[in-house]
Amino acid sequence: MLDYYGVEADLSEEERMIQESAREFVDEKVRPDIGEHWIEGTFPKKLIPKMGEMGFYAPNLEGYDSPNVSEKAYGLLMQELEACDSGLRSMASVQGALVMYPIHAYGSEEQKDHWLPKLGSGDAVGCFGLTEPEHGSNPTAMETRAEDADEGYILNGSKTWITNSPIADVAVVWARDKTDPDTPVRGFLVETDRDGVSTNKIDEKLSLRASITGQIGLNDVYVPEENLLPGVEGMGGPLGCLTQARYGIAWGAVGAARDSFETARQYATDREQFGGPIARFQLQQDKFAEMATQITLAQLLAHRLADLKERGDMRPQHVSMAKRNNVRMARNQSRIAREILGGNGITADYSPMRHMANLETVYTYEGTHDIHTLILGEDLTGISAYE
Repeated sequence: MLDYYGVEADLSEEERMIQESAREFVDEKVRPDIGEHWIEGTFPKKLIPKMGEMGFYAPNLEGYDSPNVSEKAYGLLMQELEACDSGLRSMASVQGALVMYPIHAYGSEEQKDHWLPKLGSGDAVGCFGLTEPEHGSNPTAMETRAEDADEGYILNGSKTWITNSPIADVAVVWARDKTDPDTPVRGFLVETDRDGVSTNKIDEKLSLRASITGQIGLNDVYVPEENLLPGVEGMGGPLGCLTQARYGIAWGAVGAARDSFETARQYATDREQFGGPIARFQLQQDKFAEMATQITLAQLLAHRLADLKERGDMRPQHVSMAKRNNVRMARNQSRIAREILGGNGITADYSPMRHMANLETVYTYEGTHDIHTLILGEDLTGISAYE
């Protein structure tokens, strides 16, 4: 894989082992069939427990059977998974950063003991319910409500564009108090087999097709008091989870771009036209030079972000910059890679166009490109564009 500045020469033994193990897993278990899964709109569900065995779900957490690896090792893992397909990284990212992380950070000891080992092994699947049909970029306007009931709560509302929901055993659902909508948002662990819960699949997607996406319908769903996440109130809860997930996305996008680059480079050196490989033409070399430069810049940004996270200096705005830049970069460079492949590039035999389509989703979810622009704008000027 492209590493023009030799950044990976400085990886620790653990980080290198995790990267190599993930790459080997992807090459042997996933890559041969991922194009077909993308075409069919399916996720290779048989791999879910295998990914758990490999430690792909929240390995950077501490305790509860999690290996507590470095933040850079976690980023490298996300990079290798997305080098195969964004759907694969999304599965691991949601399970770890958006389900296991809030339970680990905000849950009771009973919730942690019950859910974290099962989620970490892949014996249970989770999803994260924040986005609603009418409220995407503005989750503070959520309409899902929680009403006090006998030793618990009654939940009503709807969530959409929820990765894993049709196959999930538990959903982390965010809701407001029914009687006082000005109260802070709270988080609830909702088992999907409870009466009143529906998790309909969203079909006919043109992007991120090798990922199972659905809705969460809540119709007078009773959850007991012990299902409330006790350690958090307010939007800082779900937004804190999104910061963790966006960190992984910033790394993952580099993987998609690197895979696109390598696929195009191999093709250009093998493909002969006009008496020699097309890689000898100046127009193609200009594309490779620019691709390598942009990928390297994004790679350096991801590695620096890991250093900040590891020492506790990372801010959400740092993650916004990295997610915004790296996904835009990968979106653009996968398109250039597709151009180099010519007509062959529109088939599922080659990865760049699949990456290109997937990245349209990654560009939009976990905070759209435009929203992250405004987050940075506010941080740089002190003036909010939302008000």
